[in-house]
Amino acid sequence: MLMEKDQFKKVMRSTLDKHLTLANPLFKHLLNEESPNTDLLQFTALQGYQLTKYFLTYIEHIFFYCPLPRHKTILLHNLYEEETGALSRTKNHVALMQDFIRAIGISDEQRDAVAALPATQELIDYRLQAVKDRQRYHIGAAAVLVASEGQNLETVGEEARHNILGKVYNLKDEDLLFFSVHQKEDVGHVKQGLALLADLCTTPKMQREAIEAIDHTCQLFYNMYQGIYEYFGLHELEAAEEPA
Repeated sequence: MLMEKDQFKKVMRSTLDKHLTLANPLFKHLLNEESPNTDLLQFTALQGYQLTKYFLTYIEHIFFYCPLPRHKTILLHNLYEEETGALSRTKNHVALMQDFIRAIGISDEQRDAVAALPATQELIDYRLQAVKDRQRYHIGAAAVLVASEGQNLETVGEEARHNILGKVYNLKDEDLLFFSVHQKEDVGHVKQGLALLADLCTTPKMQREAIEAIDHTCQLFYNMYQGIYEYFGLHELEAAEEPA
């Protein structure tokens, strides 16, 4: 059965909300105020940067292939902000991420020499392949506009993770602009994504595929953090600390 639009939006939102990537054990180490781990922060940031480099490409394709004029206009604003930072009065969003990476002690040369871990690359490729395929437009839109934009809305209790990062690693507000800008803007972006998909998905199959894309993308984000967690051997460390 085809869901009514409001019900479909609720199901998509609940699918997003049931996934908490901050529940990954990586963040227990990353956000530990008693034992800051700068090496772990740097490595995690550089894997995140691999995602950031492609985000404008995702939005460009979603804008270009959008078949609904009203939503295409809204996407243009999203695209303009990603490219210029003019709406938030900051700068290009990749440049904001680069500023953060410099603030935590990584040179541009070090940054550009890093490659994505397999789980990180899987997340990149899944979204890239979807947004480039006009037949899978709804899947790409769900993966990017809802599941990906929604990642920036997660909090630890009532506090945003970037605020905790700032405290743990003694970072200034200007160092964290990439995160604070996205946390504010992505509330609207997720709502826009849900509205686009509600208008776009006109069959039960399309609705089901959009929901599955949100679920799968969130799982891929979790897997990326798990890949970092295991790369650092934190799973082995915790296993060794467990009582026999």
